Amino acid sequence: QLQLVESGGGLVQPGGSLRLSCAASGFTLGNYAIAWFRQAPGKEREGVSCISKSGDSTNYADSVKGRFTISRDNAKNTVYLQMNSLKFEDTAIYYCAADRTPYLSRCDTRDKVYDYWGQGTQVTVSS
Repeated sequence: QLQLVESGGGLVQPGGSLRLSCAASGFTLGNYAIAWFRQAPGKEREGVSCISKSGDSTNYADSVKGRFTISRDNAKNTVYLQMNSLKFEDTAIYYCAADRTPYLSRCDTRDKVYDYWGQGTQVTVSS
């Protein structure tokens, strides 16, 4: 059974940091480009960041550039999202997703290309 499981969410004060993890089971994460999406209450799902299969290409939404860093450890079958300098507007449910793209060094933050999704982890930024 193919499964993605997110973890690492929680409550943090503005300016704080969290590291989200996306662990895969039932398949080899290294064969997929991975993205993080988020959805805040009353808002559309937003692509936050993605990383290519090779790990040498990443993309970020303008709203998180310079604050978030995506990385992958294929040996651990896990992708991470390091979130620093968190803001109130980062509050959302964060999802990871896997795209079985044929491209080694490309990734996409459009949700329609992603084949598998996790259940999400809540991130709340509040004072």
